[in-house]
Amino acid sequence: MKNRTIAGLFLLQLFITTGFAQTTQQFKPAVFADENRKAKLQASMPLVSDLYKVYALKNHFPAYAFAIVLDGELLYQKTEGWANIEEKIPANNETMFRIASMSKSFTTMAILQLRDAGKLQLDDPIDQYIPAMKGQVLTKDGAPITIRHLMSHQAGFPEDNPWGDRQLEDSEADLLALIEKGLSFSNTTGAYYEYSNLGFAMLGYVIHKVSGLSYDAYIKQAILDPLGMQHTTYEYRNIPKENLAMGYRTIKGNWVNVPLLKDGIYGAMGGMITSISDFAKYVALHQAAWPERNDPENRVIKRSTIREMHQPYTFIGLNPNYQFPSGKILATTSSYSYGLNWMHDAENKTSIGHSGGLPGFGSNWRFLPEYGLGVIFFANHTYAPTSTMNLIVLDTLVKIAKLQPRMVSVSPMLEQRQKELAQVIPSWENIPSIFAENFFDDYLLDELKAQAKQLFEKAGPIQSVGKMMAENQLRGYCILEGAKQNLKLSFTLSPENPALIQEYHLDLVR
Repeated sequence: MKNRTIAGLFLLQLFITTGFAQTTQQFKPAVFADENRKAKLQASMPLVSDLYKVYALKNHFPAYAFAIVLDGELLYQKTEGWANIEEKIPANNETMFRIASMSKSFTTMAILQLRDAGKLQLDDPIDQYIPAMKGQVLTKDGAPITIRHLMSHQAGFPEDNPWGDRQLEDSEADLLALIEKGLSFSNTTGAYYEYSNLGFAMLGYVIHKVSGLSYDAYIKQAILDPLGMQHTTYEYRNIPKENLAMGYRTIKGNWVNVPLLKDGIYGAMGGMITSISDFAKYVALHQAAWPERNDPENRVIKRSTIREMHQPYTFIGLNPNYQFPSGKILATTSSYSYGLNWMHDAENKTSIGHSGGLPGFGSNWRFLPEYGLGVIFFANHTYAPTSTMNLIVLDTLVKIAKLQPRMVSVSPMLEQRQKELAQVIPSWENIPSIFAENFFDDYLLDELKAQAKQLFEKAGPIQSVGKMMAENQLRGYCILEGAKQNLKLSFTLSPENPALIQEYHLDLVR
């Protein structure tokens, strides 16, 4: 009788909170629980502005620009300093900065667009497009270099930032001549991560070979124009003087101009010039790929393809004692995606973005997909250390606004199985056909009955049932609040349609 009473209370609460659910699977996208998150972040902008300003002054940046992008919206932007010291031209929100290696993800996005259109495959050997690459590997047992290897820095080329930074205006003919002479390798293909600007120059050449347009013309036509990034370019001579940030370095405490290089094939790795407001549109495109949903696609690239760009492909390293700029020590792991850097920390936060550095410039952008929050930071100073400040700002905003990640929405099938399971667990009698064929092989019925009797006696009468908390569309848990102790009910559904219960746990909450 006691078990029936518990079951009755449990069922009543479930009926009130969930009602009846359909038996066919329906998808509900993840949502933010806090409806005031935008207002909280807006209230934090004066603090953020001060953080960037103090940092820029401390690091002797001639000019800097930053922006906060939330849920695809440019929430706040600010630019200060001198775009052109010699001619006393102040920087403003339309000032164009060269963003160096932040350009790389535009190149990989172009490659993925062409892949989606059936024009190439990521595992195509690069010698299919550059014949002189045939047979060029470090060891005879090395795999042929593919497009995928180039996109994820696994081709075996040496890290080449100092050298590559000076090649921006090299032509395609210069690139091919370099390759035809034979390249030097530091690693075997596919075995290790090593950052290569040369590999991205090759990707720019592939875009030309496949599309018939130079890499920059294709990116403008296929990405920049559809996004409304109308001012963004790879050629500094296209920009009015009053809108162009000149690059500087510091020598003996004085700013010294670093001449800009013209657009060439190596621009595919680091030549883009853009403004904060233009680049915010690109950040918004990446943010809009999350969460997964059934909405119509955007006109630039499939959301699934953007999410593909956000996955870790080449392991970079694990740092168990990573020290954040705030001083907090937290284990992190990092990988390289397709033209992007991926980092995950012990607080279960994933961030994605990329830094850029060239003689005269430094930049960084980073965003938290599950928080809908992104930051951008440009400066016209050689290799400006912008990533540190962006990490500080992201961490600060999450804390002071008390941001929480998106909550996975409870699918109708999870709700239905929760209601049906509730009828069973107090007594394990009159069992309906809601369990997968493995269930009673893995969980013996006599043991289930004994465990339930013991746990419900320890918990006491069930006073309320917490809402279902989804881990994904087919797995979740809820808390049963007992008079003496709480219970956690969790279960996983099978891939069948309709999905059945394949795994189950009922535990005391310690």
